[in-house]
Amino acid sequence: MHSSDGGSGGGNGSPQEASVLDAVLENARNRRYLGQRLSTAGGRVETDDLVDIVRHGPLLEALLDDPLDRRGIEERLDVSKATSHRFTRWLDERGLGERIDHRFRLTGLGEVVAEEVLRFEANVRTARRLTPLLDAICDDHDEFVVEPFADATVTVAAPEDPYRPVERFVELVRGSETFRGFNTTHMAPLVLGEFHRHIFDETETEIIYRPEIVARLFETYPERAQNAVERGHLRLRTRGDFPYGLAIYDDRVGIGGYDGTTGLMEVFVDTDAPIARQWAERVYASVRADSESLDAEVSEV
Repeated sequence: MHSSDGGSGGGNGSPQEASVLDAVLENARNRRYLGQRLSTAGGRVETDDLVDIVRHGPLLEALLDDPLDRRGIEERLDVSKATSHRFTRWLDERGLGERIDHRFRLTGLGEVVAEEVLRFEANVRTARRLTPLLDAICDDHDEFVVEPFADATVTVAAPEDPYRPVERFVELVRGSETFRGFNTTHMAPLVLGEFHRHIFDETETEIIYRPEIVARLFETYPERAQNAVERGHLRLRTRGDFPYGLAIYDDRVGIGGYDGTTGLMEVFVDTDAPIARQWAERVYASVRADSESLDAEVSEV
């Protein structure tokens, strides 16, 4: 059980995972200033050169795995002999590849460029998949990084099924022994009995809400909420505002985006990626440190 006066709970992961996350977060903090830094340093890469590098991404990726001769390049990329000659000449002219014993391999520069092209593709793909979430939290992009959610499950509300994200959220609560999270509104609609049964009686829970949301929770479930708090099963904390909704389960973490008018969850994104959990634990710890415990106050009511 997480003490209401203690930390956020959960492990911090391995040092390697933490270092990867640190690098991702540092890149996120610096990304808006990269253009200024590049301009100050001078020698911006021409747009045509960048496009050319991305266009040759499959070639760079193929050689990132293993050195290949021309026949290997032709077979791997399904290109003609003339195209393979053009590819290898392109590598040589840009210092990205070299020929050793009839096989072509990437130079040190080539390996770095190949990895960055793959990272760019992965982030663009992830951002496209997360579009519903990014649109819902557009004012808080500075608080969010896409890299940890590359393989996330994205559940979006639809006109014929507006509660799909909530159902996914509750499904994960149902399968978890512990739950921590914060939100600008109720984690699930107050009328949804299953979720509240779990947080009152079954799933060890800590939630950080806005004060008025806690008040509504006690208005709707006065005895059950009071009893859960007194037993220490439910720990409530309050804070004025949040960037989005965050949920931390035993094995997964999730982020919810909400309709500003209706308050309904529009999208829920969840993943079991270790780096995403690292990110979620840090965000939760930061928000929790800036919140106030309501347990003692409620117990006196």
